[in-house]
Amino acid sequence: MKLFEPGRVGRLSLKNRIVMAPMLTVLAEPVEEGRLSPRDVDFYVARAKGGVGLIITTVMRLNRRLEAISFGDPVVNSPRCIRWLNDLAEAVHNYGAKVCVQLSPGLGRNQAPNPALPHGGLVSASPLPSFFDPNIICRELTIKEIEQLMKDYEFSAKIVSSAGIDAIEIHAHEGFLTDQFMTELWNKRTDKYGGDLDGRLRFAMELVAAARRGAGADFTITFRYGLTHYLDGGRSIEEGLEIARRLEAAGVDALHIDSGAYENNNWVKPPTSQPPGCMVDLAELAKKVVNIPVITVGKLQYPELAERVLQEGKADFIALGRSLLADPEWANKVKEGRPEDITPCLGCHEGCLTRVYEGKYASCAVNPACGRERDYTITPAKIKKSVLVIGGGPGGMEAARVAALRGHKVTLWEKDYALGGNVIPAAAPEFKLDYKLLLDYLITQIAKLGVTTKLGQEATPELVQEMNPEVVFIATGAIPITKPSKCTQCGICDISKFKPTFCYVSQIPGLEKGLETGKVVTAVYVLLGKKEVGESVVIIGGGMVGCETGLYLGQKGRKVTIVARHDAMRDMMWVNAMDIREKLGDANTKILTDTDVLEITDECLIIAGEQGDKSTLEADTIVLAGGMKPNTELLEALQDKLPEVYAIGDCVKPRLVLHAIWEGFRTARLI
Repeated sequence: MKLFEPGRVGRLSLKNRIVMAPMLTVLAEPVEEGRLSPRDVDFYVARAKGGVGLIITTVMRLNRRLEAISFGDPVVNSPRCIRWLNDLAEAVHNYGAKVCVQLSPGLGRNQAPNPALPHGGLVSASPLPSFFDPNIICRELTIKEIEQLMKDYEFSAKIVSSAGIDAIEIHAHEGFLTDQFMTELWNKRTDKYGGDLDGRLRFAMELVAAARRGAGADFTITFRYGLTHYLDGGRSIEEGLEIARRLEAAGVDALHIDSGAYENNNWVKPPTSQPPGCMVDLAELAKKVVNIPVITVGKLQYPELAERVLQEGKADFIALGRSLLADPEWANKVKEGRPEDITPCLGCHEGCLTRVYEGKYASCAVNPACGRERDYTITPAKIKKSVLVIGGGPGGMEAARVAALRGHKVTLWEKDYALGGNVIPAAAPEFKLDYKLLLDYLITQIAKLGVTTKLGQEATPELVQEMNPEVVFIATGAIPITKPSKCTQCGICDISKFKPTFCYVSQIPGLEKGLETGKVVTAVYVLLGKKEVGESVVIIGGGMVGCETGLYLGQKGRKVTIVARHDAMRDMMWVNAMDIREKLGDANTKILTDTDVLEITDECLIIAGEQGDKSTLEADTIVLAGGMKPNTELLEALQDKLPEVYAIGDCVKPRLVLHAIWEGFRTARLI
C-alpha cells in the first residue's frame, strides 16, 4: 500500500505516509512554565506504537509575554524545556516514529479574554474584535513587539531542535495570529506588515527565517495554513495557491493544507455531517503548484479513501486527527489487513472539543482510555465471572466487549432482532455514516471475542434470576415519550427557563389522537423507515434529534419546518450545530425558535411565538423529536436481587453515545 511506503519531508525520512495531526489535548501540566506531562508522553507513545510515521504535537507557545496561555498550552521558553521535550522525542523514537512540534507565535483575536494578560488586553495584527467577546477590541502589535516575537521564535526553535525533536510546524491556520497577519480580512495595517500580499506575508516569512536561524539551516520545517477560509472577505483559493508558491520559495519543507477559521469551525474541525475527505481537493490544488510534499487532512479515517488519495497523487501524506484519538492503532490495523477492527471516530466532538471547552482533558467518546492510556489499560480479571448484558445498544456492546477482553464469560440479550439500540435510527441518514461504522465495529468485536448473543430475547426478572449470573449490566436504553410523563430533562425544553415538572411535548393537546391516526409519528419510526411521511412535515423539537431528522427529510425533498421552544440545537456541540444549521439552509428547511406548540388538530398545528402571537402550521405529517424517558422497569425489578447489578447508558438518563460507551467501558473494566 502507498500508505506504508517511506516518505521524506526535507531531511527527515519517515517510515510511512501517515501523520498525526496536531490537536489540543490539555494534558500538559498547568504550572507556571507549562510542560508536557507523563500523560502527554503516554498519549503520543500510544500513537507511535500504533504505527504512525510522524506525530505533530499539540500547539506549543513561545512564552507568556503578550498573551495568557489558553487551555494550558505547553511553553518552550527555557533550556529547561529540553528535558521534557527530549523525553517525548526518545519515547516516540523507540517505535520508529518521528515527532514535530507545532510552534505558535500567538493566538491574537482568538485568545480568550483573561484578567492575567500581561498588558491587560488582547493583541492582534490590527485592532480587531475578540472572537470570544466582540465588545473587546484587540490592540495592534507594535513593530518592536513583532521583532521581539521573531527573537522568541528563534530561541524556542533552537530549544526544540536541541531536544532531539525532528521538525517544527509553523502554526498559521484557523484565524490565529499568523493567519491574522496573512489575511486581508483581519490585517488592516499600513506599515510594512500590511497592505498587499507581500506585506501581509512578511510576518509569516520572518517566522520561517527565525525558525531556520534557531533550529538550523537543514532542520525540517512545515507550514500549516488554510488554502481558503470559505469565508466572505477571507482568503481565496487563488491567493492560497500563491502563498503556497511563496512558502516553497522561502524554503519551507512541506505544506499542511487545511481550511476555515473560527467563524466556520466546521471546516477546521469537520464534524459528523461533513463528507469523508472534505479537504482533499484543496491539497490536490496545492500539490499542482509546488514540488515540496503536501499533507492533507480532514475526515480521512477510511483506509480505502486514504490509500486512494495517495495513489491518485492528490497528496503526499495523510494526516489523521481525531480518528487517532478514537483508535491509536489505526495504522497497524490497516497494515495488518484488519480495517474491521478500527474504532471509528464519530466526529461528534463530545469527548475531545467539548471536554476541552469545559476545562477538562481531551479524550474520545468511543475511546475512554484516550488521555489516560496508562490508567485505563484493560487487564485480565483476577476472578472470571459469568456476565449477562441486557440490551444491545452501544453501552451494552461496549460492556460486553471489555468484559470479554478481560476473560469473563459474557452473554448478551437483545429483545429486538438487531443490535444497535437507538444508534440504529441515529445512523440512518447518509451524513451519519460514522455511527453506522461504530455499530459494525462493536458487533464485529463482540462476535470475535466469543460473546454469546441472543437476539429476540426479552429479559424478564424471572429469566434473569433463573440464569443467576454473577454480574448483570442493565443497558435497556430509553424510549420516546408519547403519553403524559414527568420531565426527563431530555433537552427539548430550555429547562433552565421553564423548569417543567411534566414533559412539555407529552402535554400538547391533540398529541394522543394524532398518534392514533398516524398523523403524528416519532422521529425514531421515521428514521427506521417504519413510517412514510408526507410532502410537508413539521418536526416538534429543535434538539439534535429534531434537526438531524429535519435534515434527513429535507435532503429527501420534503418541505420541513422545525419548531423549537428555545434556540435550536442547544444539545449539540457548537461546531456540529454550525454544520447542521448550514446544511439545513441548503435543504430549504425552516427553523422556528422560541415557539410553543399549543395544540395539534386534524388540520394543523396551532403555535405561538415568544410574544404569544398565535398562528397555524399545516403539515401532512407531524414528527415528534424529543421527550425520551429511561427504560428502568427491569432495573427496578432486579435491584438487590443479584450480587452485582449495574445500570449504564440511557436507562440511567437519556444522553449521548459518549456516556453509554464510557459507562460500559469503565464499569466492565473494574468487575
